[in-house]
Amino acid sequence: MRVAFAGTPEFALPSLEALRTHHEVVGVLTQPDRPSGRGRALEPSPIKRSATALGLPLAQPATLRGEPARAQLFAWRPEVLVVVAYGLLLPGELLALPRLGCVNVHASLLPRWRGAAPIQRALLAGDALTGVSIMQMDEGLDSGPLLLQRRIAIGADDTGGTLGHKLASLGAAALLEALTGLADGTLRATPQPGEGITYAAKVQKAEARIDWTQEAAAIERQVRAFNPRPIAETRLRGEQLRIFAARAIEAQPDEDIGVNLAETASNCSVAGTIVGLRDDSLLVRCGRGCLAVSEVQRPGRRPVGARELSHSLALTGERLG
Repeated sequence: MRVAFAGTPEFALPSLEALRTHHEVVGVLTQPDRPSGRGRALEPSPIKRSATALGLPLAQPATLRGEPARAQLFAWRPEVLVVVAYGLLLPGELLALPRLGCVNVHASLLPRWRGAAPIQRALLAGDALTGVSIMQMDEGLDSGPLLLQRRIAIGADDTGGTLGHKLASLGAAALLEALTGLADGTLRATPQPGEGITYAAKVQKAEARIDWTQEAAAIERQVRAFNPRPIAETRLRGEQLRIFAARAIEAQPDEDIGVNLAETASNCSVAGTIVGLRDDSLLVRCGRGCLAVSEVQRPGRRPVGARELSHSLALTGERLG
């Protein structure tokens, strides 16, 4: 099948590779290069790097509205356009151009978590299940009819990164299955349910700041959801402290979790206070329970284990936030 592909981040790579192996990829759309890093040099997307290495025809329009984008897609003559985390909305004239329409791989069980950040929102909400949805696109936001869905459980240790990798692989396999069914007429799209619609808003940097008055379980989900980006953070002695890994402990520090409060500071009842070190984790009091913080990073330094940080700083009794 002649397939055009539109995608941008790493999440889209398994789908592009699957299509290249099983179909004829006639062209790739990805977003323009963006400034990145301290030097703000232009950085190509993961999909651009892959398409360039594979010698695939590539276009990077800043917008899909107007004749240039339509002419490019028309020149490729795709039977179907596959869209995976592309980042630009497709206007109606492009949706109708391929014979089999436009097919999207979305990282949630639609209609739950329509929008830009379904993986992070599922983790933040404490969802037990997630999955991928393969749908035929319309002009709405992830509102098109469903071709198929595949489910997986969210693991207790899953982060935004690990769950993203699982869903990317699952989505690639489901995409191939859906294209086969679409091409031979055995798979019919069905409208999404009208109930259970939620929206996964784009993650804002401010959401990464930890509020220690929350319960420990909610903060743990925040740490997991925002790894590898934007990374949960707090303040220690007036400077940023990024938290890469942590787990919730429901008990308070004075409820036999291995910390002797008689040896700690007198303000340990305040949320955000570091009440001690247990094993290789710093224990931080939360609004309810404690957070065992195991991997952190100070500005301009590499990520380190909490025990290593405690060797350079006296932390017991310090308040984060």
